[in-house]
Amino acid sequence: MWFEKSSQEIIKEFNTDVVNGLSSEEALIRREKYGPNKLAEKKEQSILKLLFEQINDVLIYILLGAAVISALLKEISDAVIIVIIVVLNAIIGLIQESKAEKALEALKKLSFPKALVKRNGQIMEISSEDVVVGDIVILEAGKYIPCDLRLIETANLKIEESALTGESVPSQKYAENILKSENIALGDQRNMAFMSTMVTYGRGVGVAVAVGMDTEIGKIAKMLEENKKNSTPLQIKLAQLGKMLGFVVLIICLLMFVVAVIQKRDLFEMFLTAISLAVAAIPEGLPAMVTIVLAVGVQRMIKKNAIIRKLPAIETLGSVNIICSDKTGTLTQNKMTVTRFYADGVLNDISYLDMNNRVHSALVKDMVLCSDATYSEDSRTGDPTEIALLELGVKFNIYKDNENELHSRVDEIPFDSDRKLMTTLNKFGDKYNIITKGAVDNLIKICKSIYANGNMVPFTEELKSKVTAASDSMSNDALRVLGTAFRVVDSTEIEIDSMESDLTFVGLVGMIDPPRENVEKSIEECRKSGIRTVMITGDHKNTAFAIAKELGIAEDSSQVVSGYEFNKLSGSEIEDKIDNLRVFARVSPEHKVNIVRALKKRGNIVSMTGDGVNDAPSLKAADIGVAMGITGTDVAKGASDMILTDDNFSTIVEAVKEGRNIYNNIRKSIVFLLSCNIGEIIALFIGIVLGWPAVLRPIHLLWVNLITDSLPALALGVEPDDPDIMKEKPRDAKKGLFSGKSGVFLIGNGILIGVITLAAFYIGNTIYPNSLMHAQTMAFVVLSVSQLFYTLSIRHSEKSIFEIGIFTNKYLVGAIVLGIVMVNMVIMIPFLASVFKAFRLTLNDWLFVFLLSIIPFILNELGKLIYRKLEKK
Repeated sequence: MWFEKSSQEIIKEFNTDVVNGLSSEEALIRREKYGPNKLAEKKEQSILKLLFEQINDVLIYILLGAAVISALLKEISDAVIIVIIVVLNAIIGLIQESKAEKALEALKKLSFPKALVKRNGQIMEISSEDVVVGDIVILEAGKYIPCDLRLIETANLKIEESALTGESVPSQKYAENILKSENIALGDQRNMAFMSTMVTYGRGVGVAVAVGMDTEIGKIAKMLEENKKNSTPLQIKLAQLGKMLGFVVLIICLLMFVVAVIQKRDLFEMFLTAISLAVAAIPEGLPAMVTIVLAVGVQRMIKKNAIIRKLPAIETLGSVNIICSDKTGTLTQNKMTVTRFYADGVLNDISYLDMNNRVHSALVKDMVLCSDATYSEDSRTGDPTEIALLELGVKFNIYKDNENELHSRVDEIPFDSDRKLMTTLNKFGDKYNIITKGAVDNLIKICKSIYANGNMVPFTEELKSKVTAASDSMSNDALRVLGTAFRVVDSTEIEIDSMESDLTFVGLVGMIDPPRENVEKSIEECRKSGIRTVMITGDHKNTAFAIAKELGIAEDSSQVVSGYEFNKLSGSEIEDKIDNLRVFARVSPEHKVNIVRALKKRGNIVSMTGDGVNDAPSLKAADIGVAMGITGTDVAKGASDMILTDDNFSTIVEAVKEGRNIYNNIRKSIVFLLSCNIGEIIALFIGIVLGWPAVLRPIHLLWVNLITDSLPALALGVEPDDPDIMKEKPRDAKKGLFSGKSGVFLIGNGILIGVITLAAFYIGNTIYPNSLMHAQTMAFVVLSVSQLFYTLSIRHSEKSIFEIGIFTNKYLVGAIVLGIVMVNMVIMIPFLASVFKAFRLTLNDWLFVFLLSIIPFILNELGKLIYRKLEKK
C-alpha cells in the first residue's frame, strides 16, 4: 500500500525528481504505457440499437402494422412507401442524435479539469487527463485532485473527501509516514490524496502513484454505469406537448374513422389515412431537432469562448436581466501593476522607492516573501495581485527565488477570504520573521508599532489615521491597496493562533487593474437591451465605485453598498434599495449568496460570475453560474452552468446574445412544425366531415411529413444571428413558447394552410370531376409547397424577408429547393407517380397551385407591414 511507504521510497520506486519533475519525453512514454488519466467510459451503443430506439414508438409500430396489412391486401406500393418513410425518418433522427452526442462529447473534453505539475524543471498547467504516474503534482485550495497521490510536502493541507469516504468534515493531511497496519481505512490514510476529491485549505505537493481506473475512485467507477440522459426544460415541455397533441390527434382520428363508417367509406383506406395523419400530426422530430439546434449552439458558443456545461443554461440565457460580475479579471484585465506606495510616513509614486532606505527595502522584500506566486520571464503562476508584487521586486532586482534561498519559509497561515490576510514564517539568520500581508483595515488591528522616520514607534490612533488616509487616497484613485507588517521571533516554536498579533506595520502598496477593452461597450449594450450590470467585488467602496463609474455601471455613490452594510438591512429595506444598487463592495462569499437571493426574490433572472472555492454557493444560487476558465478553481467550474475560457465580461454578453438567438430559432422551428401539422389535420378532417372523397392519400401525408419535419425545420433552427436581438428586452421566463403573437401566428397559419389545401382539392375536383387523383395531386402539391414558402416568412416575426435577405440562410434556401424537387420527382417520374398515385399536372395546374401555395407567404409579409405601421402610430 502506498501510504505505508516513505516519501523517499515512493520517489525511488517511481523514478521521479522532486525538484524538476518528469521530462516531457518520460511523461509521454508513461502515458503510452499506462494510458490516459481518466475513468473508462461506457461502451457506445451499436448503430442497430440506436436505430431501434428511433423506431421504438407506438405510432411507428401501428404504421408498420398498416404496411403489413397493405401488403396482405396486395397494396404493395403503399406498404413499400410506408416502410421507406419509416426508415428514412429513423436514419435522419439517428444522424441528428449522433451529431448532438459528438458535440456534447467535444464539450466534455473542453471542460476537463486542469492540474499543476512539475515538468522539465518548471511548474506548468496541463489537462488532468495527461497526468502520469511519477508526476510531481502541486495542490492548491480550490483544485480537484487529478489522481491518487502520496503526499511529500504539506502546509495546513485539508481535503474534502466526502465523495469517496463519506466524511462530511475535510481531512487534515500530512506528509509524514504512517505505521503499517491492516485496518487503516481510506479516510485515515492522512499522507494520501485521492482522485476527484478537492483541496479546501492550504497547499501541498504529491507524487502520482495511480491514475485512471487504477485509482480508488476508478475502482468504484468499475461498479457503476450511467445510462441516464439529461433533458432540458424545453425538451421536457415539448415531450409533454407531443403527448397532449398525440391524445388530441388520436381522438380526431377516431372521429374520422366513425364518420367514415357512417358515410360508408372504404374502411381500410380510412384506417390508413387516420394512422398516417396521427404519425404526420405528432411532431416526433421535435426532440431531435431541439437537441441538434442546442448542440450546434453549444459549438458556436465554444468558438466565442463560452463553454456551456448544462444545456438548460442556453434556454435561461435568453431571460437573463441582471449580470452580477466580479471586477477583477472579468471587467478588468487581471494584470495588476503597482503604481504607488506608502512607507515611513510618505505617500508617493512607485518610482520614488529607494532600496537604500531600509523601510522601503523591507516593504518590497516582505511583499515578495509573503507570496505563493511564481515568476520568471517565461511563466507567471498565481494570483495576479501576488504576481504584481513579484514584478515590483524584479523591477528593483529583488527576485523571489533568491530571497527564498536566503530566507526560507518555515511555516505559514494561508490566505482566506474571512481574515483577508496571509502570513509566513521565514528564516532570517539565527532568528525568524513573521510576515503578514493583506487588507489594510484587518492588518491595522493586529499591529502595535510602525516605522516612522526610520524608527520603530508605537502605532498610535493618529498614525493609524494617517495610514487609513493614505489607503483611502489610493482607493479613491481606483487602486487596490495591500499592507504588510512583521515581527521577529527567536524560534519556530510558536502557536499558529498567536502569529498574527503584536506586529510592526511596514507600509502599503497600491496597484491598479485596468478595464478590459470593449467592456464599457458591452455594458452599454446590456443597458440598452434591458440587462442591468452589477459589480460585486472584495475591493473597498471607493475603489469599486471609481471603476464602476469609469465603466458606466454606476453614476452615483448612493448606488454602492458594502457587504457588511447590505447584511444589516432589513427585508423591507432591501426590497426598497435593491433595484437602485449597482456595486457591492467588500463582500464575503456569504454576502454574494444573499445578494443573489435578494435579486431573484424581486423576480429577476440572475447571472453570477465567480472563480474561487467560496464562490461555488453563489454560482449554484444564481440562475446562470458563470465560472472563469483561466483563473477559476475546479470547484467553481464544477458548480457553474457556463465557463468563460477568456475570463472576459464581453463573452457573457455574447453568450446572452447567442442564447437569445438559439431560443428564438428553436421557437421558429416549433411554430413552423405545429402550424403545418394543424394545416394537415384541418385539411383531412374538414374534408371528411364535408363528405368529400379523401383530400390526400396516406402516403402523401407521410411524404409531406418527411419533407417538412426534417430539413426545413433544421434549417430554421440554424438561422443566422439577428443583429437586433439585443435591442429586445429579456424574455419572460414564466411565459410559454406560444405566448403573445406566437400562439395566434401558429393557429392562424395552420388554418390558412388547411384552407388553401382544401381549396386546391375542391377546385381540382370541380374542374376534373372524373379524376380524383388529379385533385388529390393538386392538394398534395399545395400542402407541400405552401409549407416550404411559409418558412421564409417565419424567419422573423417583424422584419420582411426582403429586409433580412432571402439568401442569408443558405441552408433554408437549399431545403426549400430540395423539397420542391422531391415533390416534382413524385409527380414527374412515372415509377414514383404510379407508387404515389400522383397525376402529371398541366402548366395551368402548376400556375394555379403555385399561386395558392404562395398565399401564406404573402399574407404573412403583409401582416408584418401592417403591424409595423400600427406600432409606429
